[in-house]
Amino acid sequence: MQAKHVMTSPVITVSMDATVAEIAELLLTRRISGVPVTDAAGRVVGIVSEGDLLHRRESGTERRRPRWLSLLVSGGSQANEFVKTHGTRAADVMSRPVVSVSPDTDLADIAVLMERERIKRVPVLENGRAIGIVSRANLLHGLVAVRRDAPAPASGGEDAIRDALMKRLEGESWIDLNQVNVVVKDGVVHLWGVVDSDEQRRALHVAAEGVPGVTRIEEHLHRNRFVE
Repeated sequence: MQAKHVMTSPVITVSMDATVAEIAELLLTRRISGVPVTDAAGRVVGIVSEGDLLHRRESGTERRRPRWLSLLVSGGSQANEFVKTHGTRAADVMSRPVVSVSPDTDLADIAVLMERERIKRVPVLENGRAIGIVSRANLLHGLVAVRRDAPAPASGGEDAIRDALMKRLEGESWIDLNQVNVVVKDGVVHLWGVVDSDEQRRALHVAAEGVPGVTRIEEHLHRNRFVE
């Protein structure tokens, strides 16, 4: 399986001028752990994760080194650290260069990349623009799908089935596609993510059932505990 088979799409992004407060609120409200930063042309130039906001002046969590240790750290490094802890915009706090993959990158290669770079998510770029994002959870979704035995789809390949379902869901106001991930393997549609109601859960089933080639639906959805 490849990145395009498990990635979450569309991608939530922020501009370089987005404030730290706006980014923190976005991460909390959308229940995501990182967000790509784009320039005026829509190209990904960095990424802001929870870790980038861990040491901040506002919360009193900025690093405080003993004076003797500061003498061993270069002035440039200390200046960069100051910008990271005191900067107010995405351009100040984002991590770069961006570690990314292409839509055709194998999941095994993505797993190795995440382990080597010690990251939890990686944007999927096409012509410099983010078309999806693969997290550790997405990798597990793919693993579960691969381990399931199922008959071959009646029509269309896995890409065609997933594309058809995503197109069917795009523009539907009742579902936030950033909270749902779809993985298709051997005609079986795996639904992952968070829903606000049983009605949303049922609607996702109906949407998947209507796609030619789907042989079975396996649900791994969780109810949003913040919504009554």
